[in-house]
Amino acid sequence: MGRRWQLERRRDHYYRLAKLEKYRSRASYKLKQLNQRYGLLRRGDVVVDLGAAPGGWMQVALEEVGEAGFVLGVDLQRIKEFPNKNAVTIVADITDPSVVEKISERIPRPADVIISDASPLISGVWDVDQARSVELVRSALRIAEEVLAPGGKFLAKVFQGALMEDLLKQVKEKFEFVKVSKPSASRKGSAEVYVIGKGFRHSR
Repeated sequence: MGRRWQLERRRDHYYRLAKLEKYRSRASYKLKQLNQRYGLLRRGDVVVDLGAAPGGWMQVALEEVGEAGFVLGVDLQRIKEFPNKNAVTIVADITDPSVVEKISERIPRPADVIISDASPLISGVWDVDQARSVELVRSALRIAEEVLAPGGKFLAKVFQGALMEDLLKQVKEKFEFVKVSKPSASRKGSAEVYVIGKGFRHSR
């Protein structure tokens, strides 16, 4: 990353706030804002966080579910462990079908919520990057089909673009309520939005 990017990051309100409040990522505030608006996380919930490194969303989820809940973080990178007994992390690829079994083995019961702030490796070619982003959401949906409890909730980041319409159709087939939202913590000029699904229709 260039020097200009580093300077802009240090000036960023949410970056500085995350340092002050000891969150691992400024992205924590995106989840906080979306949760406040849509009521995604509750005390006692089992939450699966896909693409969880470095753990900023896990921190927020742990705060919301409390000691009675459980949070599993999944990422290709190793996530620094949490002191919480109800927080578990695994190194795995969310696009690999075998990840479903790994997740199922670690959660105490079907998940109440699946969240994903996963981003693809950026190529700089917008159509390619958006397609990769959409595929990550579809991978999260495939995981939801196997591990999410009936009536469960879903939240995933996606880059806006030509493939959004078909993706939203797919989400609407699986959830009673679907919304697209962009929290104020998202950087200005960012093409990211978040797809929210509530009321999972269990098909099995």
